[in-house]
Amino acid sequence: MAKRSVGDQERPPGMTDVARVAGVSAQTVSRVLSGHPNVQERTRAKVVAAVEQLGYRRNNAARMLSSGRSRTIGVVTLQTTFYSRAAVTSGIEYAARAAGYAVSTATTTSLDTSAIERALVRLADQGVEGVILSVPLIHTSERIEQLTRSTPTITIDGSRTDATGVVAVDQDLAARLATRHLLELGHDTVWHVAGPAHWLEAVGRRAGWRATLEAAGRPVPPPLEGDWSPASGHRIGLVLGRVPDVTAVFVASDEMAFGVIRALHELGRRVPEDISVVGVDDIELAAYCTPPLTTVAQPFAQMGALAVAQLLRHVADPAAVSAPASVEPELVVRASTAPAPKPKQK
Repeated sequence: MAKRSVGDQERPPGMTDVARVAGVSAQTVSRVLSGHPNVQERTRAKVVAAVEQLGYRRNNAARMLSSGRSRTIGVVTLQTTFYSRAAVTSGIEYAARAAGYAVSTATTTSLDTSAIERALVRLADQGVEGVILSVPLIHTSERIEQLTRSTPTITIDGSRTDATGVVAVDQDLAARLATRHLLELGHDTVWHVAGPAHWLEAVGRRAGWRATLEAAGRPVPPPLEGDWSPASGHRIGLVLGRVPDVTAVFVASDEMAFGVIRALHELGRRVPEDISVVGVDDIELAAYCTPPLTTVAQPFAQMGALAVAQLLRHVADPAAVSAPASVEPELVVRASTAPAPKPKQK
């Protein structure tokens, strides 16, 4: 942390130092760090850059004593090694820090409603000002509804409760982009390696894939369900690779797609010459696998920032009703897809 001299002593950087480096007033710095919505993005970015440069840290304990506010938001997330979970949480933490808030995370190992209830109670007991529910919550409970009514809450991943705002990626569109891309390359149909049926993302992607094939009048193969892991993709790939008619596969996550590609390679099926593969997420490794993976990118950092912005507006005005914010995914075409192979001459 940078320090400033005061006589013969050194002090940590203060708000006036941030204002000087950013070229704005101390009042503007305060507004940015308080999450005030009426600040231009360019100005906000300058203040955040100055905060990072100087290592400025607000004294949360003193501020809570003087204001009665914790300046902390809570995040409920699922304990997992999947990249998408970590990327969204990282986006939340960055945006919260830029707004002058700390983040307290309650991790759950289960999607059972009782586990979600316990996580929400833990955060409420810590005095968080609001909560981001970052779990694929399909079923809710009376207790969850009560807890999300008493504390401003925003959900990610399309989860729903009666009292929460929503920030979500259009998963139906993600599937349509992937499936349409493969059909436009001349493939007769597209097989699908789906995520777990109890995950909202998986449900949306499966629905978009099916609807696209049906709208095009193409046969709909039976979806094969994985668990998001590369190992499950590998297991399913060993099945798909033995089906001669398979020429295109839409996989519900990049990590499962890596497993599918490995299995196809082991079976002597070439990607993309024999079988084209599309994933979802666009994690960093997608551009560096062999071949580089065509995928549908999800803007994880943008999701986290949107969730924080929505939540802080809700904290400032608990009576306000936030319209659902939907983030559009984007198809990233790389080398794992190609025109359908020509039928072999008999």
